[in-house]
Amino acid sequence: MTFPVIGVVGGGQLARMMAPAATALGFELRVLAEGEDVSAVQAVPTAPVGDYRDLDELLEFSKGLDVMTFDHEHVPTEHLRALIDAGVNVQPGPDALVHAQDKLVMRAAIDRLGLPNPEWAAVHSVAELVTFGDRIGWPVVLKTPRGGYDGKGVRIVRSAEDAADTADWFEAMSPLLAEAKVEFTRELSALVARTPSGESRAWPVVHTIQVDGVCDEVIAPAQEIPLEVAAAAEEAALRIANELGVTGVMAAELFETPGVGAGFLINELAMRPHNTGHWTQDGSVTSQFEQHLRAVLDLPLGATDALGPVVIMKNFLGGENQDLFSAYPQALAYEPAAKIHCYGKSVRPGRKIGHVNLVGASAKDVATLRQRATAVADTIRDGRLPSNATATPSPAAAGATTEETE
Repeated sequence: MTFPVIGVVGGGQLARMMAPAATALGFELRVLAEGEDVSAVQAVPTAPVGDYRDLDELLEFSKGLDVMTFDHEHVPTEHLRALIDAGVNVQPGPDALVHAQDKLVMRAAIDRLGLPNPEWAAVHSVAELVTFGDRIGWPVVLKTPRGGYDGKGVRIVRSAEDAADTADWFEAMSPLLAEAKVEFTRELSALVARTPSGESRAWPVVHTIQVDGVCDEVIAPAQEIPLEVAAAAEEAALRIANELGVTGVMAAELFETPGVGAGFLINELAMRPHNTGHWTQDGSVTSQFEQHLRAVLDLPLGATDALGPVVIMKNFLGGENQDLFSAYPQALAYEPAAKIHCYGKSVRPGRKIGHVNLVGASAKDVATLRQRATAVADTIRDGRLPSNATATPSPAAAGATTEETE
């Protein structure tokens, strides 16, 4: 019996974190890397360097694969169709993936499905942007339909006068996406997975905290969320995945809007493992990375139950400390229950380089768990324990004996 070979286009941290799941299941993972120093190269033995924008290089990479999947959504749609025409098993396929590649296509699909959307319009000029803003009220959000992530390709336009400053955006790309600026209480994420055969499963809806457009922290499950809102958000994400024919993991990022619609509006979609699902590595029966591999191979999906009443995921970005490992003894001694995931990237200020997961024993301990996960992340970033870090053991580690923690 031979085990399948999975090819991942893109060599970032998502591809890197698929490797342990592939190894555990006996699958062979290959990665088409952007360069010899990208994150996944250290974790995947077969990682040729290639350009995902070059069809010939994609075709060469596809040889010997049972399925091709993705670390990002930037492969040109026409290349995906050409790969399928050449007999490559591409998951997710271009008809689904385009909804994560192009925000205008996504907005139109959400409207077509009758799911809660912010007010939006495709605008081709500054004049059309002003017309939209005058109609729905200022400020409005202007987005590039393709290529934006982690807050890039997004700007707030506060008035008709400010709209004049967006002319360069229209010169670079047109049309752009204009949206109403949503008043929300917090951001949520509904993570699901679907197989080509149509089996689908959802994880609990989580609370996500963004800083400067970048996911900073996740609380799983979202605390004190009305049951009907959580159920509706989960149902919406599953419906999107099923109606659009998504395969693999999909994240629906949401705005919680009490009293408006179903209690939420859909912000964006991602059709791959997602930062808001990193908590599943240590906090769920099946991680999003294992689930993605199972899904694209059309295998039965794993259970998505949480392993504790609350799980905290805390990202850390590049900071003062260039020698990340030097901070491990202090960070791990401070919080023995912390699970550190480092991406093997060079350190640059503001660059996403790792995250910390911490599973708690009680939802009442959310504040303490958040503080301790943040202290671990900050210790790695800065090379020293924060001065405000408390010495009290976390609820996750409390009760452990010396033998248990050694």
